[in-house]
Amino acid sequence: MNERRTLSPQAEPEEVVLDRALRPQRLNDLIGQDRVRENLRILIEAAKGRNEALEHVLFYGPPGLGKTTLAHIIAREMGASLRITAGPSIERAGDLAAILSNLHEREVLFIDECHRLGKAVEEILYPAMEDFALDLIIGQGPGARSVRLSLPHFTVVGATTRLALLSAPLRTRFGAVHRLDFYDQAALQEIVQRAAVALEVPVTPEGRAEIARRGRGTPRVALRVLRRVRDYAQVRGDGVVTGDIAGEALALLEIDHEGLDDLDRRVLHAIIGKFDGGPVGLDTIAASIGEASDTIMDVVEPYLLQLGFLDRTPRGRMATRLAYEHLGLADERQHQARLFDDVSSDE
Repeated sequence: MNERRTLSPQAEPEEVVLDRALRPQRLNDLIGQDRVRENLRILIEAAKGRNEALEHVLFYGPPGLGKTTLAHIIAREMGASLRITAGPSIERAGDLAAILSNLHEREVLFIDECHRLGKAVEEILYPAMEDFALDLIIGQGPGARSVRLSLPHFTVVGATTRLALLSAPLRTRFGAVHRLDFYDQAALQEIVQRAAVALEVPVTPEGRAEIARRGRGTPRVALRVLRRVRDYAQVRGDGVVTGDIAGEALALLEIDHEGLDDLDRRVLHAIIGKFDGGPVGLDTIAASIGEASDTIMDVVEPYLLQLGFLDRTPRGRMATRLAYEHLGLADERQHQARLFDDVSSDE
């Protein structure tokens, strides 16, 4: 499907400038991710105390939780400039070699989606991260020779939503590896409040709580929901985002009280209605609802797992009791359980 999801954690092109304006600039400004923040604070202060470049850092977790923001904060705290690239955009080893050869001392290189780096590209990155050296092959055939160029000490900040797809040799070259978790409601409310002030949107405590509750534990989603609710309040209300106004706007967007939208519900209904609650494979679910399996794995599943609506088993995905109850299908679950018991007794 090509339609945009309000609850997608992926950044939309038109949001880039606004996200940059709302992005925290320092560790002290960062809301949530307390464990990661304190570990980074120690890492940064130690590196600055030794007058060294920061160790390479890897962030992993669902999209929209602040991996890019943390890269910006690290560069700012270190007093260094930031270079940004992404795994899919580095197609050849020469592309990465060109980037590395132009880095300066203590500069921060942020590689988003680093699990999508090609093998030939990774081979260039290994000695660069470990020895701050660039190994180049000059010439071809019998006359080819290897030349090693020294690089300034720099920091790679990697980000991935798929830690399992990151090769072991690359993963071991990161000195610090941190998982970003979904934000709790208190942190999301604080993020929404700060954004509302910056956007000059009057919001009541009840409105702030309603937006945070349906923000899927993801700042990017919560801020997008805030903007949609702001529009609704301007057109259908007096411009103030109250709890009732937020509830009406989100109902119009078909976002329920747990933050699930149409795609989330279609996934759960497919598992329950078409496959008797599972277990069922990811590709089968994707084919049954006409969505890409990567979208379901990266965008839908993490939040459903967080809510306890979905189980991943060796045999496939299964809907849990909580999913049946949320969809109002508790009777259907009991019926399926009775059928399973009948089959088992016949055997």
